Amino acid sequence: MGWVRGKGAKWAGAVLLLGGSVLCTAALAGPDAPLRELPAAAAPQVDFRGQPASREARAVAQWSFETGDNRGRPFAVVDKKDARLFVFSANGRLIGATPALLGLARGDDSAPGVGRKVSTGIPPDERTTPAGRFDSEPGRNLSGEAIVWLDYDAAVAIHRLRPAAPSQRRAQRLASGPADDNRISLGCVVVDEAFYDRVVAPTLGKQRGVVYVLPETRDWRVQFGIGTLANGGTGSEAL
Repeated sequence: MGWVRGKGAKWAGAVLLLGGSVLCTAALAGPDAPLRELPAAAAPQVDFRGQPASREARAVAQWSFETGDNRGRPFAVVDKKDARLFVFSANGRLIGATPALLGLARGDDSAPGVGRKVSTGIPPDERTTPAGRFDSEPGRNLSGEAIVWLDYDAAVAIHRLRPAAPSQRRAQRLASGPADDNRISLGCVVVDEAFYDRVVAPTLGKQRGVVYVLPETRDWRVQFGIGTLANGGTGSEAL
């Protein structure tokens, strides 16, 4: 916060800034002029553009943008409980949101060596979508398909909906309402082909980004080390 001379001052000097917030003013007139408090600069806000989102997803997106944890890159939030993907530009504006298919098994960690089991078959209980902060990178899978890698060693990526056994009903699961219906993948985050081409490919598919996958078995605040935000709140109370 800062201070500035009141009506008794003839003029005020330069404003001292730190981290975008007004700290103080060098008032150079009227030594007896009263001081009044300046409001702190508002924290930058992530724009969800009216899309429904959980408090956890909103808090993590806000924290990433407000603290600069996204490093000036496009970023995304995967809400496993709601089975949704939110993709943001580097300036914190939502580009698109969509339902997503996630790992069949519940859990927040990849099984040791799971990436080496893709060709031989991943056991159902190891088909988890790991939680955490991932430095994403555009790449290709063994079939040459363009994807966005989250964890190359664990073979976890964001990719388009692919043909699968009819019994898996993947397209129908994406179109359905209940989030529980979306647990079917080997661990990747799978989205509709049109959404991938329109939203993911031009952003995370063109450059490095940051992807936050919210946990489902542990505290999300601990997962990302989220402390106090500029608006004075912490955790789910922050937004």
